[in-house]
Amino acid sequence: MSDKTALPRLPAGWTGTAPDADALFAMAEAALEQLPAVFKPHIEGIVIEIAEFADDETLQSLDIEHPYDLTGLYEGRPLTERSIDQSGGMPDRVTLYRIPILVEWIEGGERLDWLVRHVLIHEIGHHFGFSDDDMHALERMT
Repeated sequence: MSDKTALPRLPAGWTGTAPDADALFAMAEAALEQLPAVFKPHIEGIVIEIAEFADDETLQSLDIEHPYDLTGLYEGRPLTERSIDQSGGMPDRVTLYRIPILVEWIEGGERLDWLVRHVLIHEIGHHFGFSDDDMHALERMT
């Protein structure tokens, strides 16, 4: 008989299988809640969705050969490119791709919630028109 007290503490609700879309969405929501308050009014209308993979059209438009190479995508017009005269249109969207995120998680060995947070913040950074350095600074703030 093994000593079960030596087992690592597992996330609530974890069943031993790969986290589903709902679990990744919950991690993304938790990451959004940790963003500094100054950013929150500017992301209220962004739609967050989880998909298994990017479709072929999306991959082709980004010149990405393999669906495992895209973990997230921001679709919309960055705040830095908007005009006060613009109205209507579809809401900005961040899509997190579950299977590529899980593969990166397995290969990289970091915590899954941190990886989801990293991908989400990177995509939210595009909404703000941030550089990669700005996105890393935002990650350090949360």
